[in-house]
Amino acid sequence: MSLPQQLRDESDFDQLPDNIPISATIADTEEKKGFIDYFRFVIEVKTKGGGKYFIYRRYREFFNLHQILESKYSPEDPERPGPNTCVLPSLPGKVFIGNKQEIAESRIPELNTYMKRLLGLPTWLLLNETLRMFFYQTDQDSQHQPRALRRLRPPTRKVKTVKPKMDLFSSPRAEAMFDFRGNGKAELNLKRGEVIFLLQRVNADWLEGTVNNQTGIFPQSFVKIIKPLPEGDAEGEGEGLTYSCLRCYLLTPNGVDTRDVCVQENLTIQPTYKDLLSRMRNVFKVDDIAVNYRDPDGDLIRILDDEDVQLMIKESRSQQGKVKRPVNQFPWELHVTLISDLSVYNTEA
Repeated sequence: MSLPQQLRDESDFDQLPDNIPISATIADTEEKKGFIDYFRFVIEVKTKGGGKYFIYRRYREFFNLHQILESKYSPEDPERPGPNTCVLPSLPGKVFIGNKQEIAESRIPELNTYMKRLLGLPTWLLLNETLRMFFYQTDQDSQHQPRALRRLRPPTRKVKTVKPKMDLFSSPRAEAMFDFRGNGKAELNLKRGEVIFLLQRVNADWLEGTVNNQTGIFPQSFVKIIKPLPEGDAEGEGEGLTYSCLRCYLLTPNGVDTRDVCVQENLTIQPTYKDLLSRMRNVFKVDDIAVNYRDPDGDLIRILDDEDVQLMIKESRSQQGKVKRPVNQFPWELHVTLISDLSVYNTEA
């Protein structure tokens, strides 16, 4: 690089705003048990002004970012890039089969290299709005505390420690009165007679606990409380994960199957149509289904895309004061039908 070009680049960099990201490193991976279970990357971002913060991104968001930048800036001939074009770094490809955690962990070195090269591209590209929004710390990012930062912590010597014995009989606990089969990884599977050690109350109807080295949530109606949680662990307090419950119905000629599905999502989340359809197929173990909601007149409206999901949420919020629901329950409900049966159920349930 010639000296005039180098001085020009340094001058351009000096004129960048202080909140422009200049480096990003993956600190860890975290499993998110939402409508779809997936792993996301905990990323430490450093800015030109010396700021430092964490953001949380899925591989899908990396992929979408790369596609947008490629369509806008990638030259037709990589050997002869034109003005306002540049050769982008390579993004690791999609993987469709395998253990989700292993796939996420294996992508870390390549994604770190990708972000390093991306943020090292010409200064003018760093001002791209899509790129800045990817590295921007949203309100949701700032409110979340990383569970661990394995890749930012320096290696330490292992020190032998003696674990204090836990007095299990002084711990809050409950006994399962009936078998319970969870709908997904967030929920425990219980067998009658098992003792569950209680961690926190999710809402008026659900608890979080641990049994057989598994931690998850379960309905209180399936257990008998032996020793209750302290009053300080009431709903909405403490540092536990936030769960929200979705009421959903499978409508068939033989009757209605009602389920409450609990996910680690905020009540304000707007899931995608694809995620809702996939989750309902998993909950009811049926593939040939349609996802619907009831409008204010009681008619079933079929959901076909993300815009329909947005409309469903908007209508449900306008009706919130008219329908009484538990605090942690989504204000909208899903009515699942077999694809050929939609017209049969357009009556008030």
